[in-house]
Amino acid sequence: MSDGTAADGSTHALVRLEPLVLIAVGGFVGAVLRHAVALALPATPLPWGTLAANVAGSFALGVLLYEAHLADALSPETRLVLGTGFLSSFTTYSTFAVETAGLDPQLLVANVAANYALGFAAVLAGRFVARVIS
Repeated sequence: MSDGTAADGSTHALVRLEPLVLIAVGGFVGAVLRHAVALALPATPLPWGTLAANVAGSFALGVLLYEAHLADALSPETRLVLGTGFLSSFTTYSTFAVETAGLDPQLLVANVAANYALGFAAVLAGRFVARVIS
């Protein structure tokens, strides 16, 4: 059958592989771009590259999720590539945690507060933008 389902109802192996490939491609691009952002911005006194990537990614995820929800304008494949693949590797909790653990106590608190407050604000801003454009 044309949808990847065989006559016996089973799914062809290539159809099951497609989501993994989409996520992997998006993830690769997101990780490379995050690394480029980290190299472009100074890492002192705070890891600005990680903060910038997390805030920008939070904004984009806010737009993506609310646009997908409100306008139903994004295909499942697009959501996999952009959301699960690209944005999940562009934003990075693990790098944020490791970099934060190495900071002096006052900078540690500032970095945590900045990542969470700005990330949350960015999601809300992304949601607002999605509502305006939908």
